[in-house]
Amino acid sequence: MDHNFFMKKAIELSINNIENKGGPFGCVIVKDNQIIAEGANGVTLSNDPTAHAEIVAIRNACTKLNTFDLSGCALYSSCEPCPMCLSAIYWSHIDIVYYGNSRQDAAKIEFDDKLIYDELNKSIDKRKIPLTQILKDEAIQAFDLWVKTENKTKY
Repeated sequence: MDHNFFMKKAIELSINNIENKGGPFGCVIVKDNQIIAEGANGVTLSNDPTAHAEIVAIRNACTKLNTFDLSGCALYSSCEPCPMCLSAIYWSHIDIVYYGNSRQDAAKIEFDDKLIYDELNKSIDKRKIPLTQILKDEAIQAFDLWVKTENKTKY
């Protein structure tokens, strides 16, 4: 696999995205040595805070392959994935990630995820945004039904 080729494509997407008024992030997903999906940061273009390059690429790959399971795929990102993107990478079962810029490089240009990393290490009652559990008895009904359902698709 030509890792440099795929990383250069992700970097090219990040540069082109700036020219299109988007954020400086690009991503490609590769399976069987072929690019199956691309993504560029669309946060400001779509007013969607989840439209990071990796999320866009994962959505595109899942649509193209008609699956939520991207096992057997590699992801190339112009920057180390943020906590949200890293979570999506785990949920999608991507095998390996290659990245160009580090989170420290991103912080230097005011894309700093330190607050999120710090918040994840705190107990729920110490976080900046309060998390309050309500209606647990009602909410658990969906989980009880899930456990009893025999023909469910696990993920």
